Amino acid sequence: MSGSAGGVSGPTMPRARSDDAVLDALLAAAYALHPREIDLTLDRLVRLLGRLGNPHQKLPPVFHVAGTNGKGSTVAFVRAGLEAAGLRVHCYTSPHLVRFNERIRLAGALIEDEALAELLREVLAKGGGQPITFFELTTAVALLAFSRVPADACVIEVGMGGRMDATNVIQQPLVTGIAALGLDHQQFLGNTILAIAGEKAGIAKKGVPLVTARYPRTVAARIAEVAGVAGAKLLMRGDDWDAAGYEGQLHYRDGAGRLTLPLPRLAGGHQIDNAGLAIAMLRAQDRLAVPDGALRAAMGWAEWPARLQRISAGPLFELLPEGSELWLDGAHNPSAGRALSSAVLACKPPLPLLLVCGMLGSKDHDGFLKCFPAGTRLIAVPVEGHAGLSPFELAAKAAAAGLEPVTADTLGEALARLGQPARVLVCGSLHLAGSFLKENGPLPV
Repeated sequence: MSGSAGGVSGPTMPRARSDDAVLDALLAAAYALHPREIDLTLDRLVRLLGRLGNPHQKLPPVFHVAGTNGKGSTVAFVRAGLEAAGLRVHCYTSPHLVRFNERIRLAGALIEDEALAELLREVLAKGGGQPITFFELTTAVALLAFSRVPADACVIEVGMGGRMDATNVIQQPLVTGIAALGLDHQQFLGNTILAIAGEKAGIAKKGVPLVTARYPRTVAARIAEVAGVAGAKLLMRGDDWDAAGYEGQLHYRDGAGRLTLPLPRLAGGHQIDNAGLAIAMLRAQDRLAVPDGALRAAMGWAEWPARLQRISAGPLFELLPEGSELWLDGAHNPSAGRALSSAVLACKPPLPLLLVCGMLGSKDHDGFLKCFPAGTRLIAVPVEGHAGLSPFELAAKAAAAGLEPVTADTLGEALARLGQPARVLVCGSLHLAGSFLKENGPLPV
């Protein structure tokens, strides 16, 4: 689970686990330090980084990405563009789906268990048993790794928010970016989109380009205000850059010119927005050479599991009637739900839609479920190992939203009960998506 310096409290946060006994014990030790009450500052992490020799000040050029939805996909496109240019890239994302190692990518490859265990052991020792959030501590692990392994760039995803997120200890990124905004984590970021926008814009830095998506006028004004106070160079979609998909291609333009690229391989029209933001971030800097050919390649190279991921094999897939489709997406808030619903309803050929859904208790269930057409069939399932709604609670909310729900105790039970071909969408939680991939595959690599 992701979280910032002001992340969730220890008792409600499910801890990361590993099949490697040594690594699992170290992850448990890191989790045990998570404070029950969290003050919204970066002081704990700054102190720990100081004891580690300030690795956050010794990184390759950093692309720093915030946003409510789409920031992970934007990271994937930025990384793909850099790697297609022949560059070695570190990457830090959250949450993981199956293995904690997915969060830390060193020069292109997921960190190995042995290296991760060694870094965790060192960071825990330097921490001296002092309380620190799990996300802060593991961010220190990632930054320490990035400072020691040679690479040409770092792409770092904000965990939650921006201003007080643990990743915001990086004071001199090369470029910052903000993807789509929506209501999520309101208990930490505020109950309005303007408050959330202000928190996300807190990654702005003096003299550093801040590339943003398109927002309503009041939201754009709030981001511009924060960026102006920080002294950032603001590059807003619609004014300074834009992207659109038509005639089977992605058309991009900014002050440096126009590009015609292949459409992103990642499914859904919203991926044009994320790809466009990534292109704008890459073109907002001149320290790293990323030729147009690398941007073209990135459209097909970028991978981001559990974001409208088409599943075509595996034991769970085999439970479906012949002629069915199976899609996996971790969307769990209303803004992501609208993009997901639009994308899946546009799929061809037409098939009856069936949602297999599990959601955490803290999410806007009503707002998410109302994104789908009335009468849509839904099978409610539990999110194992997490503080989720019971299938019966979720089914009741689905019925209130105009859907046609039933319940199942497992993913396998849900998928096995189809009597006719359907377009099946497993959704509602990244944790549920992780459980699906662990049971069915393919595992993230």
